[in-house]
Order: sequence, then structure tokens, then C-alpha cells
Amino acid sequence: MDIILLIIGIICIIVGIIGCIAPGLPGPPLSYTGLLMLHWTSFAQYSSRLLWILALVTIIITVADTFLPIWMTKKFGGTKYGTWGATIGLLIGMLFFGPWGVILGPFLGALLGEYVGGVKHHVAWKSAFGSFVGFIVGTGSKLIVSGIITFYFFNALWNHLTA
Repeated sequence: MDIILLIIGIICIIVGIIGCIAPGLPGPPLSYTGLLMLHWTSFAQYSSRLLWILALVTIIITVADTFLPIWMTKKFGGTKYGTWGATIGLLIGMLFFGPWGVILGPFLGALLGEYVGGVKHHVAWKSAFGSFVGFIVGTGSKLIVSGIITFYFFNALWNHLTA
């Protein structure tokens, strides 16, 4: 059973890293699941404190990533039109345009939303840029969290195999 859990854990870790960039795959939750798979084997035992901290960080980053483009649109001076545009652009982008849609959808949605709202050209572009910054910050945060989880996973596995 340990080998099956180890294989599932490695798959979850790899897909989790990919999921930080690819849309539709929840990167940090998959990485965390991989860590749990290893924890449930004889190869590694993590403290409850570490598991709870990583679970909390995983939840926070996953939720925050959903709202960062929208929040950053507001922070960069976007109006409700830009915020709604970023939200609608994200949804349309995810559904129809794959990875590029997740990147460009909120940007173009915020830009179009601001134009519909009648704001000036430079304000619309600033708002759209805020949406893009939110995407980059969210993706970077997910990569950092999944990277930390991956480190704990392979460090424990390596320590077990070399002991």
C-alpha cells in the first residue's frame, strides 16, 4: 500500500506544480494532497502542526488567487465596470481559451469594462494592468506554496531512502 500511496503522491505533486500555471487544476491543493499521501506511508511522518499550517496556507492561497485579479483591478484605480469586466473575462477566458484565456481574459475584460464605463483611455489600461499584476502575483504565490510543499515531500522521501 505504501508504494501505491507514494506513486499517487508523486503524481499529485507533479500535477500540483503544473496546476499552478495551467487553468482548471488546483495546484496547491493537489500538492498538499500529495504530501498527505506520503504522510500516510511509512516513508515520512510530518508533525500535525506542519500539516495544519500548510493546509491553512493552501486554502488561503487558493481562495486569494481567485480574487487577486479582481482586487488588483480595484487597487490600480479600476471602477466597478473594470472589476466586473475582469471577473467576466476570467470566466470566459477559462471556459473558452485555456491557459491564455486565464491570463488575457481578466486583462481584456477589465479593459473593455472600463471602456464600457466611459473612463479615460489611460485609466482603462491602468485598471487592466492591475488585473494582470493580480494574475502574476496569484500564480507566483501558488508556485511558492506548491514549491515549499514539494520540498517537504522530496526532502522526507530522500531522508527515508538514504537512512
